[in-house]
Amino acid sequence: MPYDASDPRSKLSTGVAVPAGTPREPTCRELHHVAADEEHPNGSRTWWTRSQAMVIAHTEAQAGDELSVDTGGEYMVVVAEGAGVVVEDGSDSEDVNEFAVVVMPSGPSTVRVTAPGIVLRIFGAPTVPDLAARCANAADYEIDDPNVAPWAPWPAPPAGERIRVYRAADHPLEEGRNGRLFRCTTVMINASDPRSDLREPNKLSPHHHDDFEQVSLQVEGDFTHHFRVAWTPDATTWRDDDHHVTESPATVVIPPPLIHTSQPHGTRRRVFFDVFAPPRIDFSEQPGWVLNADEYPMPASR
Repeated sequence: MPYDASDPRSKLSTGVAVPAGTPREPTCRELHHVAADEEHPNGSRTWWTRSQAMVIAHTEAQAGDELSVDTGGEYMVVVAEGAGVVVEDGSDSEDVNEFAVVVMPSGPSTVRVTAPGIVLRIFGAPTVPDLAARCANAADYEIDDPNVAPWAPWPAPPAGERIRVYRAADHPLEEGRNGRLFRCTTVMINASDPRSDLREPNKLSPHHHDDFEQVSLQVEGDFTHHFRVAWTPDATTWRDDDHHVTESPATVVIPPPLIHTSQPHGTRRRVFFDVFAPPRIDFSEQPGWVLNADEYPMPASR
């Protein structure tokens, strides 16, 4: 399943492997089709969804609400266009009033909303067992997925944990680089700009991951997510292809080794982020792809 030659991911060592194993069913949770899992005092609404390795909080945030957690590891916050927040960890705080990715340190912290908009939080599931248990699909993970590798955090930042703000405007997209990648000790995000171009049907990217999940955070725009289970000698594991039309906002969990690709509908504006936990080795091995790699070392074994 090679990528198109124009796709930066065609450089990856993982780009042409053959899937092995039978994947779980994907999750396509369309958030406006279900009630919010948490209502906040000033009208914010949060939907909590998990994968085996991640917990995702999608918040339609209203000014004055506070999103407080106490975590056993770092986590990431995405402040979408238009939203405004103050991020605080008890010893430091910073205003964020533009599209940005924020790394928050472990322990108690708060995201205080100052302007309405979308705020996303991405946690490594083992660092927030209480939050993982409150997710609407928590029962799906009472038994671990054997296809997902055991989760372990990456090395601590040499300069120590602290609030780190990465404003998208300071890190413009570049030709030949795969989006806008940031990592911390627990998770990785590809935070690309909003887009409205037509994705050519002869340049899709069906691929799979051997032993890690992808969670796609669909904020704006509608997509068809294409899923395929590879044939094995055991015909009882075969499944029909799934072409799942998903309206935004949505959280899409793609388990390994499910073959997948996404196709946006037309040229409507779309906002879409992919997240992984722990950070991806193959992306991290590409020179210049991870924009904060100087702050977060790779595991020594690599």
